[in-house]
Amino acid sequence: MLPQEDRMPPPPHGALPDTALPDNALPDAALPDTALPDTALWDDEVGAAGDLVSVIIPARNEERAIGATLDALRRQDYENLQIIVVDGGSTDGTASVVRRHMAEDPRVELVPNPRGITPVALNIAVAHARGPWLVRMDAHSTVDPGYVSAAVARLREGRWGGVGGRKDGAASSPAGRAIAAALGSRFGVGGSVYHHGTTEQEVDHIPFGAYPTELVRRLGGWDERLVTNQDFEFDYRLRQSGARLLFDPRLRIAWQSKESVRDFYRQYRRYGRGKVDVALLHPRSLRPRHLVPPLLVPYLAAAAAVAVRRPTGAAAMVAPYAAALTVASVRTARTLDDPRAGIFVPAAFLAMHVGWGIGAWSRALELLTSRAGR
Repeated sequence: MLPQEDRMPPPPHGALPDTALPDNALPDAALPDTALPDTALWDDEVGAAGDLVSVIIPARNEERAIGATLDALRRQDYENLQIIVVDGGSTDGTASVVRRHMAEDPRVELVPNPRGITPVALNIAVAHARGPWLVRMDAHSTVDPGYVSAAVARLREGRWGGVGGRKDGAASSPAGRAIAAALGSRFGVGGSVYHHGTTEQEVDHIPFGAYPTELVRRLGGWDERLVTNQDFEFDYRLRQSGARLLFDPRLRIAWQSKESVRDFYRQYRRYGRGKVDVALLHPRSLRPRHLVPPLLVPYLAAAAAVAVRRPTGAAAMVAPYAAALTVASVRTARTLDDPRAGIFVPAAFLAMHVGWGIGAWSRALELLTSRAGR
């Protein structure tokens, strides 16, 4: 039996969570206790070759990218698809692009998401899914024609509760290419295997996973209180149920990276904030790698303070990180075809580490201030 803070009960079937998490508050405790079953949460015999596969795509203001996503899905060699786009109130032409694809292909569906956030979109899609297999996609990603058939083939083995592959960054600007390269570096992302892994293995998290639909529903779908990190939290609950996650590097996802260091910093600041929310729900989900950026930020701040009176001492403090940053930047820059992109690599690494760390601290302080004021 798991400790209470690491358990999360599935909501009643067809009634996924409907309470958004305010920006300044988390529950004082995890959701109520529930027992986890001793057996698998899905039928190993579910589905057969040719069964309908429901592909779910949350989208908001993705006019420039979603057309390529839908093109890639419509070209899949696995043809029996239900492609569900859940639009979170886009203010651009996202819905129009989807409707053009709907007119050309009856497999494409468009569903509204009045609340706009990703976990709500995913749960709406799950409610509309008709297939025994679920493939989660992002609205600014593309996959090769054999992606769905390969992912579902691994699920049919009956050993895996979820299957995912490599998420490789793609970009068009020099800064964007540097960011994509940084995302594929161990120095940048640490133990996130799906960014750089080359061997098949069991993992704790997969990007845009493929799952048995029944299993997703029994787990209650995605937690709608989480604006970010909802996929990691879902995978954590899945593993706590006894299911296992497979990383297969032959499955490749081309994911549109941010095109500027500023946007990349903001993205990782959001990720850092979201990690605090997940850690409060599931303390045991934390790994040592998750603590490195939050520890780096005060360390660099302390070095800056020391520099006022003892510049040499401050330089000695930052030297290990600076050396690692330099080595990683040089190695990563060498992998880039565009020489203009290389100058952005150190800034991309800093944006990841400092942004994530500042985000974690800002969220933690926000929650502490909120609770102190009660």
